[in-house]
Amino acid sequence: MKKPILFFLIVSALLPSLLAAQETKSAITVTADIASNYIWRGTKFGKGPAIQPGVKFTSGGFTLGAWGNYCLSTEEAAETDLYTSYNFGPVTLGLSKYYFPGSNFFTAENHAFELNGGLALGKFSLSANYILNEGAGAQGGDAYFEAGWKSGNFGVFAGAGNGWYTPDTKFNLCNIGVSAAKEIKVTDSFVLPLTGSLILNPATEQLFLVAIFSL
Repeated sequence: MKKPILFFLIVSALLPSLLAAQETKSAITVTADIASNYIWRGTKFGKGPAIQPGVKFTSGGFTLGAWGNYCLSTEEAAETDLYTSYNFGPVTLGLSKYYFPGSNFFTAENHAFELNGGLALGKFSLSANYILNEGAGAQGGDAYFEAGWKSGNFGVFAGAGNGWYTPDTKFNLCNIGVSAAKEIKVTDSFVLPLTGSLILNPATEQLFLVAIFSL
């Protein structure tokens, strides 16, 4: 467990220094999504609507950020994640750390570290994710793979995984869906992005319909 923590800290500390020698544009972005339900990789967490805040720092291809989920009607599914990544053109590599408030933040076993890889080829995308350790409910070795296609405001996706993602922990399809997006004009200078997704989880035999407003 100590090795993933050390690796995360080293990557987060060194990448900004490595980028300092390059002419890059830096920015800090703050976001907040309001979701009708929290659906993650085909599984529903918590009850009712949720607010999902995020903050990230970007400099060139480097990103360092935090993301959370907090259900409005219950303390279930509270989540605070940290992540870092670097974009190499069509390829993105990163590391995420999952933590669920309510457990001791300073206890190593309450954190799960995940390696992330992504490939973007025009309208098509592929991603692979692998949990490095046992912690925060993960057994270690939990894997998730997803393929997607997006054209304009419409997209389709299919994902499969094991461990965390399926009831029997065996590898199976767990996240198949379609999504559509639109912008709602509020004023001449302000629009409200809206995304809707219909999601089927074959592993749990559950169907979800979720809407997300982005601020």
